[in-house]
Amino acid sequence: MLKKLSLPTPHTILLIITAAVTLLTWFVPAGKYDTLKYNATSKQFEKTHLEVTENLPGTQETLESLNIKIPLDKFVSGGIYKPISIPGTYNQLETNSQGFIDLVKAPIKGIIASSDIILFVLILGGMIAIMNFSGAFDAGIASLASSLKGREYWLIIVVTTLVALGGTTFGLAEETIAFYPILIPVFLAAKYDAIVALACIYIGSSIGTMCSTVNPFSVIIASDSAGINWTTGFTGRLLMLIGGVIICLIYIIRYANKVQKDASKSIIFDQKEMIENLFGSSTDANQKLNGRLRLILVIFALCFVVMIYGVSSLGWWFEEMTAVFLVGAIIIGILAKIKETAFVNTFIKGATDLLSVAFIIGIARGVSVIMESGLISDTLLYNASTITEGMPKGIFANVMLFIYSGLSFFIPSSSGMAVLTMPIMSPLADTVGVGREVIVNAYQYGMGLFAFINPTGLILASLAIVKIGYDKWLKFVLPLVLILTIFTMIVLTIQVYL
Repeated sequence: MLKKLSLPTPHTILLIITAAVTLLTWFVPAGKYDTLKYNATSKQFEKTHLEVTENLPGTQETLESLNIKIPLDKFVSGGIYKPISIPGTYNQLETNSQGFIDLVKAPIKGIIASSDIILFVLILGGMIAIMNFSGAFDAGIASLASSLKGREYWLIIVVTTLVALGGTTFGLAEETIAFYPILIPVFLAAKYDAIVALACIYIGSSIGTMCSTVNPFSVIIASDSAGINWTTGFTGRLLMLIGGVIICLIYIIRYANKVQKDASKSIIFDQKEMIENLFGSSTDANQKLNGRLRLILVIFALCFVVMIYGVSSLGWWFEEMTAVFLVGAIIIGILAKIKETAFVNTFIKGATDLLSVAFIIGIARGVSVIMESGLISDTLLYNASTITEGMPKGIFANVMLFIYSGLSFFIPSSSGMAVLTMPIMSPLADTVGVGREVIVNAYQYGMGLFAFINPTGLILASLAIVKIGYDKWLKFVLPLVLILTIFTMIVLTIQVYL
């Protein structure tokens, strides 16, 4: 009987969560910290208390007077560009409970706020459809499957490692949505299931961002906000990354080998035919790649190279990434000699196929909308910051780990979490006699661990592309999360006593 139970669709799960957070605004007191932002034009600080903003001199003395132990140059250089919370300024406010109308409007506001990501997903869907129509994709998969025969495990190692490297260096996360429609057919051709493809991409990204080494959107901005150099604690995070990737690879390969030897061992065996019909290659395995199809595949690959280079080196974001895929689709359509009418219809059909994913992204953002409107984010932060007073440093580090895991449910953005919490949390390290890099590490590891299952993060959108239920993902990944949690707690404890 229990085996027949399954969770609702991702959309329903997120709407239930939004309703629960709306209810939370009736019970959690509203509150807000004062914030500080540096205005590069006037070279002054803007201090906001409730709705009132005052200008303060842009000097180190101003920061010290506000008990903010962050060098001025972090603000001047643009390292900290978002408003930060000012320690000791929490004010409890009149409850701003959210009602039924707010609940109904939250997903709509979330979709509007996520319009850049949503458009990226839709354009990506159109491009994938054009690739499939050209025939180059199927032919390339058939050729790759043939060349990897007997060495399919290298596919797991290479994909997971490369995605993890992207995560640890520039925060490769939302961009991985582009990889699923491309790589799932490759993994299916290697006799794996879609869970293996999902794991290599999503777990690779999650372990990489969890153990960020030079990622400007997490470790650098968090270190800046904590008032320390981002290189402090670098060696520990690098060792953590290596250990975490090895654990993830062993876990994925063990499962993949079982599925490859016996398809019935797959967690999603009941969906095998449906997923293979949706993603499997229909091309004759003996088909040869001709020059035109090879050129199309090169253009297709270059789109990702350009995207990654733009994000990591040129400061690009979703507007530029979307433009790359749109131009790529047009070039591929021309090379494949697709008629204009067929191109437009195919492109629109591909975009429609990912519309469900786009809605999930918007609805998930709606949870944050309710949190912000209900003014409970700062209240949760304030209460979390009081829990650790007087703790031994080993316990302190691990409690901070779980506090950040919990907070990431409400604040899934790594940069948002850093600027909101670091000025408040990092001074706690001074009170127990540990370096502030311990707080930075706890922030990264805590958010990263919960990211494997966080329904307000990217996992539901990823599952929607792969057509796998959240319950089946939990069945697959929870043992790995437990292993990584134990490993992380041991590493954190060792680090504070070294």
